[in-house]
Amino acid sequence: MSVSFSVLDLAPVVSGGTSAQALRNTLDLARRAERLGYRRYWLAEHHAMPGIASSAPAVLVGQVAAATSTMRIGSGGVMLPNHAPMVVAEQFGTLEALYPGRIDLGLGRAPGTDQATARALRRAPGPLSADDFPEQVVELRSYFAADSTVTPAAGNEPPIWLLGSSGFSAQLAGLLGMPFAFAHHFSAANTEPALKLYRETFRPGALDEPYAMIGVSVIAAETDERARELAAPQALSFLLLRRGNPGPLPSPEEAAAYPYTPLEREMIEARLAEQVVGGPETVRKDLDALVERTGVDEVMVMTQVHDHGDRLRSYEILADLYPESLRPG
Repeated sequence: MSVSFSVLDLAPVVSGGTSAQALRNTLDLARRAERLGYRRYWLAEHHAMPGIASSAPAVLVGQVAAATSTMRIGSGGVMLPNHAPMVVAEQFGTLEALYPGRIDLGLGRAPGTDQATARALRRAPGPLSADDFPEQVVELRSYFAADSTVTPAAGNEPPIWLLGSSGFSAQLAGLLGMPFAFAHHFSAANTEPALKLYRETFRPGALDEPYAMIGVSVIAAETDERARELAAPQALSFLLLRRGNPGPLPSPEEAAAYPYTPLEREMIEARLAEQVVGGPETVRKDLDALVERTGVDEVMVMTQVHDHGDRLRSYEILADLYPESLRPG
């Protein structure tokens, strides 16, 4: 199977843990992912969420790039409505100048938080809207032009990706000829329609041909049963978030003891059905089927489990399953 594998990291803060430990785990996982041969390592942007420490992707990208030497490092993504495009250009122009040829700039259209937090980030008095996202993207790209006066962005443009969970960014990426990453782990039902729209609307631009990647939640363990135990905390975390009660990632024991209602159990099962969870044989079968169905060029794996050792092991199992797709260093 000709597909690359990469890592998406939200720097999860676990029950009983701290943000500082979560960030140290990010650096440890990045070093391990590079040795295993993963192609790129992206950091997400989320705000005001007790279970996620990746609120400043530009800072984390620099730290992870410094801790590694060959793997591409990027944002998955910078939520552009939260930021002035010129500031993003300066940040990622700086990163590209420091780590030439290793930086990716993934851009998202959603604020990645609630409206009050989004207003605090932008300090904008009026209502925030993602409707001007196309204009923001064009403005951002202009600052990287060789004749731009924005230093060090001028002449230091990293590859820019558009990220999305619907057809809007898919179509925009196609029209601008840019690479596109779809959040399958967040919006599985929209994956194939969005990829189809991207390919149908693609016009040569930054790329000559379309290049599509999907983010997939993968939890691999020695057995199917163990993998489902490890997956229960992130399913509960999603449920609590939907109920407006976000918190640190629960432990497997906390997930097992939670008093689920019948409806909540249905929601949990529906959530797990959209993920790749299992022992090696199950993971290989399900991932092969997903790649075949979507025809993507790359899979970006997000693994949210309570124990850092189990998280590392999941990525190791995946690397063992796809030696033809990873290039260990």
